[in-house]
Amino acid sequence: MPKFLISFPSSAMNLTPEELEEAVNDSHAVWREAVDAGVWVFGGAIDEDTAPVIVEADGAMTRGTYPDSGKLDGGFAIFDVPTYEEAVEWAAKIAKACKCPQELRIFSDDPEA
Repeated sequence: MPKFLISFPSSAMNLTPEELEEAVNDSHAVWREAVDAGVWVFGGAIDEDTAPVIVEADGAMTRGTYPDSGKLDGGFAIFDVPTYEEAVEWAAKIAKACKCPQELRIFSDDPEA
């Protein structure tokens, strides 16, 4: 089955503390539903307190990201569902729970992965 990335940047969640608590509870309910449905692969939030690094083939590290990649933060989830339409349905559930629109991307299918 194809795998889908559902994500949002931190800036999309401009919520009051009460709304944030509700969003956390509601999103956890969606994640439990996805686990029960057998479509949850992995999810979480980017640790915004730890700066990204570029790692070279020799192990050398440079703080930062690729210049054209932009900021990566917020929350994400990986779903393993049979159709794009089903991925859209899960993205809509997360959007409702998190109180913000979600970005949906499909991973290229690699039979070795």
